[in-house]
Amino acid sequence: MTFQVGEKVVYPNHGVGTIENISSRSFGTQQERFYLLRLLPNSMTVMVPFSHVGDVGLRKVTKTSEITRVLAYLGAGRPGCVQDWKDRFKENSDKMKNGSLLEIAEVFKTLLMIQTTKPLSFREKKMLDRSRQMIIMETSIARGVKECDAIVLLERSLAKSGLPMPVAL
Repeated sequence: MTFQVGEKVVYPNHGVGTIENISSRSFGTQQERFYLLRLLPNSMTVMVPFSHVGDVGLRKVTKTSEITRVLAYLGAGRPGCVQDWKDRFKENSDKMKNGSLLEIAEVFKTLLMIQTTKPLSFREKKMLDRSRQMIIMETSIARGVKECDAIVLLERSLAKSGLPMPVAL
């Protein structure tokens, strides 16, 4: 998969970023090309070698039709989840690293549902907050709306499941 300078992409587990530059570097006799990304949530820059794009899961921003599926998922019923927090954390971490917006929504909804009945561990609270921010940002960019409007869309979907939209940490 190739990207262009100025294109918005998703860097799994970190969120949406913009391709700022495409450059080459020499390592001994090897020449490697890199994407330079600026992540939107914190302006951190990341260099991703072309040869590792698939390994890290760098992908294009989700299409509007997929956002519709995510919103429908958030509004439908309550998912089952692993009760042991260690197993659940590992499963959720794998989903966050995979980078699929639907899997991030699964993590978000599961943790949100658990939070309504008992306190989350510190690590799970951070994961809930990160998944919340990633869904908001990608929904905003894919739909071409402000983040506050994306939050309203998410709140409406969650309300159908009887879940509140969590506030940011």
